[in-house]
Amino acid sequence: MNYQQLFVRLSALAGGPSYLLLDDLYHLRLEDQANVVDYFHRIAKGTNLWLKVGTIRHRSRWYVHGQPPLGMKLGDDADEVDLDVTLERYEVTKAFLLKVLGQFATEASVSLSDMMADGARDRLVLASGGVARDFLTIFSKSIQVARERLLGGKDARGPKVGVEDVNRAAGQQGAFKEEDFTRDTGTTEDRDRLQSVFRKIVDFCIEKNANCILVEKDLTTPETETINELVDLKYLHRAKLRVTVRDRGRVGRAFDAYMLDLSMYTGARARREFEIIKFWGSGSDDALRRAGLIYIDRQAA
Repeated sequence: MNYQQLFVRLSALAGGPSYLLLDDLYHLRLEDQANVVDYFHRIAKGTNLWLKVGTIRHRSRWYVHGQPPLGMKLGDDADEVDLDVTLERYEVTKAFLLKVLGQFATEASVSLSDMMADGARDRLVLASGGVARDFLTIFSKSIQVARERLLGGKDARGPKVGVEDVNRAAGQQGAFKEEDFTRDTGTTEDRDRLQSVFRKIVDFCIEKNANCILVEKDLTTPETETINELVDLKYLHRAKLRVTVRDRGRVGRAFDAYMLDLSMYTGARARREFEIIKFWGSGSDDALRRAGLIYIDRQAA
């Protein structure tokens, strides 16, 4: 009640609503999260207080059905705001990220076309997985890589930031991604579970010599749930929804395509002849319709 009165007073002083921002809910134990959300939701009722909770989708539990229910129910108690753009809508994501980068370039009075070679922009979008922060960070690292290359007399690829420069920058970013992974996962057991599934996916991609996997739609297994967590942790990226494969035994069955994060096979982990499947633009459907890319289907599950 004291906290409720505090926010009532804050709202009165401000002459409008007050705001409470709770970030990184997923750092709390999963079994505690709904209780914490429920506590602050009760404080917010009737106090002209807006509550914003930031978290990772598949590592969070903000509502538990029961008598009484705990937490906040999306659609009834709260609205969902997804802040990430993804590779599923590739052209929209690319346009958004380049617009953000273009605004920085305008402020610096430089031209992106003078700095980046053909193909480098698409590779930069792929390397970021659609995450704006990673997009800008890898772009900055790409400039450093290109400078070092040119200072070392390796100018055969030209003076602009090229695809290989972005690849190397993405590989360097992989070390920071691993730090984030350690920070964002919970117990050692939890981390080992995620890493075990991810290693299996990496081994599968190496065996198939391609950077994408297919998972049959609407499957709910411990492994598919872990794949969703790996997407939230940016180790995998959703590439395309509803892919059909050229296989008589799987006629009419749909799959979701996931792309292995670029840092896993570039930079220090560079692999020769590793195919980067072009899942966007014309002809992209055919690129993914290979039965050999199926990682999980109902038969395997």
